[in-house]
Amino acid sequence: MRGAFRGDQRVNANALVARLEAVGRFVELADGHLPDKQLVAAHTLLERAGTRLALSRDHTVVALAGATGSGKSSLFNALARMELSPVGVRRPTTGVTHACVWGPLDDGTRLLDWVGVLPRHRFVRESVLDGDDESALHGLILLDLPDFDSVQRSHQLEVDRLLGLVDLVVWVVDPQKYADRVVHATYLREFHRHREVTLVVLNQADRLPPAELPRVLADLRRLLDADGLAGVPLLATTAVDPDGIGGLRQALERAVAERQAMLRRLRADLDAVVTDLAGLVDAGEPPRLNDATVAALHRALSGAAGVPAVADAVESAYRHRGAAATGWPLVRGWRRLRPDPLRRLHLPGAAGGGTDPAESLVAATSVPDPTAAQRSALGLAIRSVADRAGAGLPASWPAAVTAAARSRLADLPDALDGAIARTDLGMTHRPLWWRLVGGLQWLVTAAAVVGLGWLVLGYALRALGLPELDDPNVGEVPLPTLLLLGGLLAGLLVAALTRPALRLAARRARRRAEQRLTAAVADVGAAYVLAPVRDVLSSYAEARSALRDASGH
Repeated sequence: MRGAFRGDQRVNANALVARLEAVGRFVELADGHLPDKQLVAAHTLLERAGTRLALSRDHTVVALAGATGSGKSSLFNALARMELSPVGVRRPTTGVTHACVWGPLDDGTRLLDWVGVLPRHRFVRESVLDGDDESALHGLILLDLPDFDSVQRSHQLEVDRLLGLVDLVVWVVDPQKYADRVVHATYLREFHRHREVTLVVLNQADRLPPAELPRVLADLRRLLDADGLAGVPLLATTAVDPDGIGGLRQALERAVAERQAMLRRLRADLDAVVTDLAGLVDAGEPPRLNDATVAALHRALSGAAGVPAVADAVESAYRHRGAAATGWPLVRGWRRLRPDPLRRLHLPGAAGGGTDPAESLVAATSVPDPTAAQRSALGLAIRSVADRAGAGLPASWPAAVTAAARSRLADLPDALDGAIARTDLGMTHRPLWWRLVGGLQWLVTAAAVVGLGWLVLGYALRALGLPELDDPNVGEVPLPTLLLLGGLLAGLLVAALTRPALRLAARRARRRAEQRLTAAVADVGAAYVLAPVRDVLSSYAEARSALRDASGH
């Protein structure tokens, strides 16, 4: 009886729970990033393990599984020493699951409810007439399953369901069909990861000549080894002789006494799930986004957001407003008739003064829509980010990274437009030197106006025959003439000298605005493209760590 029920292979319940919690963390992190079908087994394990651990730990649920005619029900009755499950020649005989509980039922009722055995098919093996004969099996819940090769599909489905719930499985085969392909390929081979909670019995051994029994057992052992069940206990039983089930009864007594079958079953299920999940995160550390990839994204976002067009508008608006503020006052009105480049784009500072509270509530700007080339460049940049971030990741993670990078693509145009609209372009305040030059222009214009008025007054006095004014001279030039001509020439000269300074300042204003716009667009890219990608990479790294904890390493 070595192998499945060795006492030195005890499972630590606390360590098992910690591993299950790690699987729970993995599922939580992977949900939404990986296809649901890849996490079904993990979800099922967590639900089943959580329920089983919450139910009775004092009971061991053992299932007798076998094909039609293998004698499961006879063996079930022989172990119970009572006729509980119907036995007959009509096939299939066992159509529903029967349960026998040794000892007080207690929490076994809830356990049987969870397993799904109907109350009318439950039996309690507890009688004062037995004395202590059955005490070694107290805590055993023995199930007689339907035939897994039944012609009725519902029987097969019931067997498959129960095999996923019980703590220990006793496979019952008979001398005629012990090598049947269905039992080996469909069932026994699938239990190769559950060797510790699997036991095989060759029932109806009394039908074999004594000399044939060792040969049949050896052949069955060969088949079990080929199924990956090396070391699984193999017993010969017969239900017609009370001594013919002694070995099986001892194995069940040991399993009940150890109370490890349930933990071993959950550990085997957990190992199977962790092994299957390993391929989903079995890779190195996730790659990092390099600066070149991020810079390319920012350039594409800037182009799609219209940053160059806005920067050009800032430069033009600076020159337009500077010329209006520092130009010759006599032509300023004409300049104001020309449209302001920023006003046409509905951008902050378009009015040329302080920030208007109503202006900040503008829903959208009038920045030109991106061209087909700009949209294509943005799509390629986002794809490049996804490819770079998902390079080397296993299974479905690269697709999850790509989906994350494009997850907010529909919201990106409005976000970029909003970022442009909220950016302070540095055009809401008039520079001091504009005021100084403007004041100088008004001063020389006033001088010209005074000179002109003086001359007009002199001509009027002469025309009326009144005494003429005594016009002082500056050198050989009369002062009124000097004021008029000097004011006009000085105004034109100041405007001419100011124009190169305006162009230089406008270029600086353009660069400042472009830097601010690029930073605002980069923030949008970080929030709408890079952050979702980094969330997936972070989930991958944490899921990888959680799976390491779940593996027990």
